[in-house]
Amino acid sequence: MKILITGSEGMLARDLMPVLKENHEMMPLSKKEMDITQKDAVIKNIKSSAPDIVINCAAYTKVDTAEEESVSAFQVNGIGVQNLAIACTEMQIPLCHISTDYVFDGRKGRPYTPFDNTNPLSVYGESKLAGERYIQWLMNKFYIVRTSGLYGRGDNNFVLTILRLAKEQQSVKVVTDQICSPTSTLSLSAGIKKLIESGNFGIYHITDDSGGGISWFNYAREIVSMAGISADIIPVTSEEFSRPAKRPAYSVLDTEITRLAVGYAPEKREVALKKFLSLK
Repeated sequence: MKILITGSEGMLARDLMPVLKENHEMMPLSKKEMDITQKDAVIKNIKSSAPDIVINCAAYTKVDTAEEESVSAFQVNGIGVQNLAIACTEMQIPLCHISTDYVFDGRKGRPYTPFDNTNPLSVYGESKLAGERYIQWLMNKFYIVRTSGLYGRGDNNFVLTILRLAKEQQSVKVVTDQICSPTSTLSLSAGIKKLIESGNFGIYHITDDSGGGISWFNYAREIVSMAGISADIIPVTSEEFSRPAKRPAYSVLDTEITRLAVGYAPEKREVALKKFLSLK
């Protein structure tokens, strides 16, 4: 397949492209080359490139800043995705879009399936849900991929932040009442490849296997232990560690439907983290 990748300079795209390049032709486009918020540019680029599929890795990801920059968040995560959906519909090609566990409110208390009702708590979550909705309203052939706690090389993320703070400080405060399923960009890339090669369109969850989930506190302890860093990880509640955007208390994603549909087998969280740390 000829695959057009948006946001090609981002954290996910940098790991996704080498995985896909083994069997497919890559057409990477950075924000400078194609700003997805510009409808005419999106349609022109996709028509001239004539790809077999578009994978959208472009996103506004600043969860807390989005509370004050809602227009920017919705322009990229909502309208930008709408533009891609319109262009892909005109070209009659599928769109693979990356979404988030933050479309859920975290009140279910059990892993979320693709069929559960969404109810985002933050502007970021609302903007990502807007992108999902535009795709579902405008397209018949699409892959919406929700993931959780994504980390990788280069960009700011939880794993890199904990590694940096643990080296700079004797103690690091981390929330203990938010449970998720952290995911490596390499694991997600392998899942995306399997999904788009299947032709089984729909909404899917792809994360590393954390069992019933892990708190950010326990995950931070796991990171510093595996990295061999001596630092105290101090548990705090979300109320004590106040942040502008509200997070879901339990946003673990159930990947069983993905396994049934395309044979996706999630990598164990510990294995994925060990691989990442060895690369660093």
